[in-house]
Amino acid sequence: MNALYDRFAGPARAALPRLTPAESAVVLRELARLERSEGPGALRDGRPAGSLFARLRGLAAEVPERLYTDSADVLLRMHEIAGSGNLQSNLSSLPLVRACFALGLVPDGGESGAGPAELIVGRGHIAPAFHAEHYVRGTLPFTPLATLHQGGLPGVVDRELGFRNTMRYSLGVGVAQAVGLAWELARRGTDRKVVCLAGDGELHEGVAFEALRFAHDVGLTNLVLVVDANAKGIEPLAKPVNTGYLAAYLGRLMEADGRDEWAVQAALGALLTLPGPSVLVCRTSKGDHSFRPADGTARGPARPSFAATAGRMLARHQERTGREMAVFTPDLAARFGLRGQVPYTNTGLAETLTVGMTLSLPEDTLKVVATDAMYYMDSLSMLTEATTSVRNLLVLAGRSWGAWGGAHNATNLLGLLLHTRVYEPVTPAEFAACLARLGRDPATAHVVSMVDAVFDPPGEDCSADIDGGVWLTPPGPDPADVAVVTFGYAGVLVDEANRDLGVPHLHCASLTPRLAPADLAVLRGCRRLLSVEYNGARGGFGEGLRARHLLPVEVHGVRRDIARQVHARQLPLHGMAPDMLRERLARLLESREAGRAPAHA
Repeated sequence: MNALYDRFAGPARAALPRLTPAESAVVLRELARLERSEGPGALRDGRPAGSLFARLRGLAAEVPERLYTDSADVLLRMHEIAGSGNLQSNLSSLPLVRACFALGLVPDGGESGAGPAELIVGRGHIAPAFHAEHYVRGTLPFTPLATLHQGGLPGVVDRELGFRNTMRYSLGVGVAQAVGLAWELARRGTDRKVVCLAGDGELHEGVAFEALRFAHDVGLTNLVLVVDANAKGIEPLAKPVNTGYLAAYLGRLMEADGRDEWAVQAALGALLTLPGPSVLVCRTSKGDHSFRPADGTARGPARPSFAATAGRMLARHQERTGREMAVFTPDLAARFGLRGQVPYTNTGLAETLTVGMTLSLPEDTLKVVATDAMYYMDSLSMLTEATTSVRNLLVLAGRSWGAWGGAHNATNLLGLLLHTRVYEPVTPAEFAACLARLGRDPATAHVVSMVDAVFDPPGEDCSADIDGGVWLTPPGPDPADVAVVTFGYAGVLVDEANRDLGVPHLHCASLTPRLAPADLAVLRGCRRLLSVEYNGARGGFGEGLRARHLLPVEVHGVRRDIARQVHARQLPLHGMAPDMLRERLARLLESREAGRAPAHA
């Protein structure tokens, strides 16, 4: 077993064509050293000896050559190699990160309890800035840096890589984690401080307000909040950060030029020595949120994803119907292509407010909440309230295959809410049919899962009956022996995989379809029946078919949490790449006794 080599070797070798000759040489030397040094002898009780961070630190010591001496240059190369990311967010916080290193808040080994204070990185997507600074200081090798977002190095903070917390939730949770740790230290009778790095956009989160209020009410004296105030989330903020409310809750407030690491270091160092809670507001600057290579070689098609066409489709609906529309989004207007298409209100990263603002609007107003598979999880209780009391509610639930959200979040969990119907359209006509259905049934909240991927739509769709199904590959004149039923985006993938196989393929846009008797008769007559869904298999689309219609369905779906990898790597990871689905469909043609199919195949 060579866990470290297995984790990084594949993504690093795949990145070699994008590396300079000097980078390639270092990566190959590091991989060779890693393959030799971390064999069975590196195991302890059957597990790798030492933490992941400690083992990477050891590799950096064995191959000490540094290709770059400025962490800003390292950050740029990480993003150029990955072809994606949020470079500007990392550069905005880089002077703050350097100050934390200089003050000893980031121990070389990543151990807590060392240094002058505990560090919580609430602005978790600036993890690459820490990795870059570790590299120039000699405590990380280059190989992991070449695997950012590609299955090796995650783009957010992770306990395995020396951070106190692991980021699996919305940004504001970091402030809550810092308050929780400060409260626990105070309860134990120590005055050790907790430093939390946050962003001004992050402070829009409801949980951040709640955490700071709690810190004030219980009298915490050991919390130091450091705010990267760059006046931008994904979009520009409506107003600068309100320093008055921060001072009201935390008392002492200092401001510094966040672009000057020495000014930040001096101010933060002073606050660490002074008694009581405090806040340091660092004025910084930030460019475009998403990274695009300067030479225009960004990988992937230039045309927008299906999710990014939502604004255009909403505008067409408004033009057709003349309906009054109120659109709210937590800083995700670009994700759904709203700008220039429909008027909208950006609530910042305040997802509970985004839903809550719909509760008292006129009944006839079409209320659109354009959110994300991660963000709405923080407002689930408010969303439950909305589905039981709001008419004409449309929730656009973004489906991303990157760092955020579990396999069940975007569809299955929302399908459990009262008075809710969940759809995943893959054509503009299906999207329009979802809105038309909402117009006919305004008392039911319609959740429309919007796939954040680029694809060619299938030749047929469910627009004529959004709750039914359509045969993308119709059965022949004889009774069908096998068939496949798909939900949403999975139908696009299976349609590509099935082009030369001819397996009868029924596509559904509804998570809980109401299939026509003729379609059910075809499915019930099949010797083998497969369902494919790009969301969690447990309790999802396929198992719903089994429970509602007693069909002996074999379920093929995502069984694990969505990993922190780009979409192209998610497909093979979860058995959803078209070539893998083609093999799965070919196996469907193999003989098996009817009714004996396993629940999950």
